[in-house]
This record gives sequence, structure tokens and C-alpha cells, in this order.
Amino acid sequence: MAIVTCNSGRYIRRCLDAVLRQEGVSLEVVVVDNASTDGTPQILKDFRNRIHVHWNDRNVGFAEAQNRAIHSSTAEWVLTINPDVLLLPGFIRKLRDAGEADPGAGSVCGKLLSIGPGFRKLAEPRIDSTGIFFTPAMRHFDRGWHQPDHASFENLEYVFGASAAAALFRRRMIDDISIYGSFFDPDFFVCREDADVAWRAVLLGWRSIYTPAAVAYHVRTVTPANRRSLPAVINMHSVKNRFLMRIKNATGGIYRRHWLPMTLRDLVVLGGSIFWEPASLPAYWRLAKCFRRALRQRREIMSRRRVSDEALAQWFSFEPAALPMHAAGRPDLEGAPQAAVLAQPVALFERTT
Repeated sequence: MAIVTCNSGRYIRRCLDAVLRQEGVSLEVVVVDNASTDGTPQILKDFRNRIHVHWNDRNVGFAEAQNRAIHSSTAEWVLTINPDVLLLPGFIRKLRDAGEADPGAGSVCGKLLSIGPGFRKLAEPRIDSTGIFFTPAMRHFDRGWHQPDHASFENLEYVFGASAAAALFRRRMIDDISIYGSFFDPDFFVCREDADVAWRAVLLGWRSIYTPAAVAYHVRTVTPANRRSLPAVINMHSVKNRFLMRIKNATGGIYRRHWLPMTLRDLVVLGGSIFWEPASLPAYWRLAKCFRRALRQRREIMSRRRVSDEALAQWFSFEPAALPMHAAGRPDLEGAPQAAVLAQPVALFERTT
């Protein structure tokens, strides 16, 4: 299990208490602290005999800190969770059981429910995330966000990817899709790194499962609705990473199909940076600085791509896309869209890097 902290004193104690109460799994908890200056270090020291802590002398970003946590373990399954996530009993075991049902699944996510600051429960249960989906404008959202928790979220399904707020990743997939030793791209620093991983995983033929049996709560602070209240550096990285993710992962077929909504959204983002959010303009300079590295990563990704444009295109929809599963956890290949068939490469599940 990998947790990254940075001034997380408000949540990390209750988060770790819930983690350590999980049953039915053997846990190795690794926390990487990004130079916290609040009470986080002392809280982590209170757990010293039950967790492993790595102390960074500076904030290296969420992506790189997660990489360090992941590389410090050899576990078959790795759960990434945010400090502001509160796991309900059985969460990890239920994720693992869903993943074990399909050896082609590289990631598993559960039902994340919204919870207020300080882990204050809401009057009405609402969805925080049931997986990631992409639109033709290359925007990505959490499936079901802010909707009531109703029956449509009770199906075991394949989704585009899992939110790293609480995502279980198979070690073989981590090894397979890592680029130059990095699972999460350090150039992202923070924001969208999980969507980048999800896109890369789909390109390389891995599947992602959503299981409603695993339930947790998440205090979400970064949403489009509260953008103006976020630190300027967060918004800047969000703009940079939107384009960085496209450079690395978007295929020619996706561009040809969706060039109009993509272009219109790009103009909106650029105009917003110039006229309404000038603090995000450094994003374009930072993007230029890592452009050549992103191109090298793109060449590596595309050289190992295993999924056709036709299969990939079915995941990009203005309505959240999902594929049904049999009760046994395998896709219905006769009834599912072609994407489910094409996403099953031969001999995929052996380590190739």
C-alpha cells in the first residue's frame, strides 16, 4: 500500500487507522512524506511499528512520491490511497478478489462516496468516483461524481481507469506500462497522473474493473467547480498536464475522430489562461521544457501499443462508458462492444520490460 502525505495532519491518523483495520489481506503500508511542516511527521511516528515511512527533504510531487512508495515494495498488488480517504471494512480484500477474477485486469477501483471536510458525512450519500472516463474533448472526469448513490452504480463493470485516490494496481501491469522506470510520470508533479496511467494502460491492453462491493469515503478538494479557490500552482499543473497527457497518449485515429471538440476545448483552455487565469500561463513554458522527454515517452508507448483505434475510440464518449462483466468477472465477449475483444492481447500477462 502506498500513501503520499504533505501537510496531511487533518486526515492521516484516521486514514491509517482504517487501513490497519482491514482484514483478509496481508498489508505492507509504505508512506512517503513530502516534507510536511504541520503535525503529519509526529502522527506518522506514532505508527512507527506498523508502517514504513520515507522522508523527503522537499516536495517532489505526488507522482514521484508514489513511484518511490511503489518501488519500495514487491507486493503483487499495490493500493494507492490519498490521506483524505477513509476505507470501510473489507475494502482492500474486495478489490483484490475482483482483480483476481480476471488476469487481464491491471487496476481495480471501488465505489468512492463523497464525505465532507474532516470526514464529516453528508446528509445524502453521493458518488465521488466509480472510475475515470474520457470525453471526445479529451476531458476526463470521475464517473458518477456528485450523483446520488443509486442502483446504476451497483454493477460489476469494466471502466477506462481507476482514480488514484484509492486504486489497486497489479504489479505485472506496473512493470509492463512503466516508462523508463516510472509508473506515474514525475513531470506531472500533481494532477491527472492517474488519468495518464489509465490511458497508457488501455493502449497497452490492460483492463480496469469497477466493483461496487468495495466502498470508501473521499474528501475531494480538486473539482472544476472550485477551481478558483485552489492554489494557483495546482491549476497551473492541471493545465500543463492536460496537454502533456495528450502528447504522450493520443493516437492519430483519436485525433481524426474527435479533432473538433478537442480543438474547441483547447481554445477554451488557452483563452482562459490568457484572460481569466494568467497564473496558469507558466504551464505552457513548463510544457515546452518537458516536450522532448514526452515525445520520447510517446515513441516508447506507441512502439508497444496493443489496442486498435477502433477499440480505443469506444472509450471516448460524452456519457460515461463502461463494459459489462459476467458474474465470474470475465467480459461477455459475444455481447460486449468490440473494445472488450480487442483489449485481450496474446501473452500479455508476462512481464515484458
